[in-house]
Amino acid sequence: MLASPLPASGEEDGKLMFNNACRTCHSTDAGDNRLGPNLHAIVGRKAAAAEGYAYSSALSRSDFTWTAEKLDAFIANPNAVVPGNNMKPYAGIQDAEQRRKIIDHLRASDGN
Repeated sequence: MLASPLPASGEEDGKLMFNNACRTCHSTDAGDNRLGPNLHAIVGRKAAAAEGYAYSSALSRSDFTWTAEKLDAFIANPNAVVPGNNMKPYAGIQDAEQRRKIIDHLRASDGN
Protein backbone atom coordinates (compact mmCIF):
# COMPACT_ATOMS: atom_id res chain seq x y z
CA MET A 1 0.00 0.00 0.00
CA LEU A 2 1.31 3.46 -0.87
CA ALA A 3 1.51 6.08 1.82
CA SER A 4 -0.72 9.11 1.52
CA PRO A 5 1.06 12.29 0.49
CA LEU A 6 2.03 14.51 3.38
CA PRO A 7 -0.24 17.49 3.91
CA ALA A 8 1.12 20.78 2.65
CA SER A 9 2.88 22.95 5.18
CA GLY A 10 1.42 26.33 6.07
CA GLU A 11 3.92 28.02 3.74
CA GLU A 12 3.01 25.67 0.90
CA ASP A 13 -0.70 26.26 1.58
CA GLY A 14 -0.17 30.01 1.35
CA LYS A 15 1.80 29.71 -1.88
CA LEU A 16 -0.87 27.46 -3.38
CA MET A 17 -3.63 29.85 -2.31
CA PHE A 18 -1.68 32.82 -3.71
CA ASN A 19 -1.12 30.97 -6.98
CA ASN A 20 -4.80 30.06 -7.26
CA ALA A 21 -6.25 33.45 -6.29
CA CYS A 22 -3.61 36.08 -7.13
CA ARG A 23 -0.85 34.91 -9.46
CA THR A 24 -2.82 35.42 -12.68
CA CYS A 25 -2.39 39.16 -12.15
CA HIS A 26 0.38 39.50 -9.52
CA SER A 27 3.91 38.29 -8.84
CA THR A 28 5.99 38.32 -5.67
CA ASP A 29 9.16 39.01 -7.66
CA ALA A 30 10.52 42.56 -7.44
CA GLY A 31 9.88 44.49 -10.65
CA ASP A 32 7.67 41.77 -12.18
CA ASN A 33 4.55 43.84 -12.81
CA ARG A 34 1.80 42.06 -14.72
CA LEU A 35 -1.86 42.95 -15.11
CA GLY A 36 -1.49 43.96 -11.44
CA PRO A 37 1.58 45.32 -9.65
CA ASN A 38 4.20 43.06 -8.13
CA LEU A 39 3.59 42.34 -4.46
CA HIS A 40 7.24 41.99 -3.46
CA ALA A 41 7.79 43.64 -0.05
CA ILE A 42 4.14 44.77 -0.01
CA VAL A 43 3.86 44.76 3.81
CA GLY A 44 5.18 48.14 4.91
CA ARG A 45 5.04 49.66 1.42
CA LYS A 46 3.01 52.76 0.67
CA ALA A 47 -0.04 52.02 -1.49
CA ALA A 48 0.46 52.55 -5.23
CA ALA A 49 4.25 52.66 -4.87
CA ALA A 50 5.55 49.75 -6.99
CA GLU A 51 7.82 51.27 -9.61
CA GLY A 52 6.83 50.81 -13.23
CA TYR A 53 3.14 50.12 -12.66
CA ALA A 54 0.27 52.39 -13.77
CA TYR A 55 -2.14 52.33 -10.82
CA SER A 56 -5.79 53.31 -10.94
CA SER A 57 -6.45 56.92 -10.00
CA ALA A 58 -8.39 55.64 -6.98
CA LEU A 59 -5.43 53.71 -5.58
CA SER A 60 -2.99 56.46 -6.56
CA ARG A 61 -5.00 58.91 -4.44
CA SER A 62 -5.06 56.59 -1.44
CA ASP A 63 -2.89 57.57 1.48
CA PHE A 64 -1.99 54.49 3.46
CA THR A 65 0.74 51.94 3.95
CA TRP A 66 0.04 48.25 3.43
CA THR A 67 -0.15 46.44 6.76
CA ALA A 68 -1.27 42.86 7.32
CA GLU A 69 -4.61 44.24 8.54
CA LYS A 70 -5.06 46.49 5.49
CA LEU A 71 -4.13 43.63 3.16
CA ASP A 72 -6.61 41.36 4.94
CA ALA A 73 -9.41 43.87 4.42
CA PHE A 74 -8.39 44.50 0.79
CA ILE A 75 -8.15 40.81 -0.09
CA ALA A 76 -11.59 40.29 1.49
CA ASN A 77 -13.23 43.18 -0.39
CA PRO A 78 -10.99 45.46 -2.47
CA ASN A 79 -13.77 47.90 -3.36
CA ALA A 80 -14.63 48.48 0.31
CA VAL A 81 -11.03 49.55 1.01
CA VAL A 82 -10.37 51.50 -2.21
CA PRO A 83 -13.57 52.22 -4.15
CA GLY A 84 -12.92 52.41 -7.88
CA ASN A 85 -9.77 50.26 -7.89
CA ASN A 86 -8.88 48.12 -10.92
CA MET A 87 -9.35 44.73 -9.24
CA LYS A 88 -12.60 43.89 -11.04
CA PRO A 89 -13.87 41.22 -11.56
CA TYR A 90 -12.04 39.94 -8.44
CA ALA A 91 -14.69 39.95 -5.71
CA GLY A 92 -12.51 39.06 -2.73
CA ILE A 93 -11.85 36.05 -0.53
CA GLN A 94 -14.30 35.57 2.30
CA ASP A 95 -12.37 32.87 4.16
CA ALA A 96 -10.23 34.57 6.85
CA GLU A 97 -7.85 31.62 7.15
CA GLN A 98 -7.18 31.62 3.42
CA ARG A 99 -6.48 35.38 3.52
CA ARG A 100 -4.11 34.90 6.47
CA LYS A 101 -2.17 32.21 4.63
CA ILE A 102 -1.85 34.39 1.53
CA ILE A 103 -0.57 37.28 3.66
CA ASP A 104 1.86 34.93 5.43
CA HIS A 105 3.09 33.83 2.00
CA LEU A 106 3.57 37.45 0.93
CA ARG A 107 5.58 38.12 4.08
CA ALA A 108 7.71 34.99 3.58
CA SER A 109 8.40 35.84 -0.05
CA ASP A 110 9.62 39.28 1.05
CA GLY A 111 12.01 37.79 3.57
CA ASN A 112 10.07 39.50 6.44
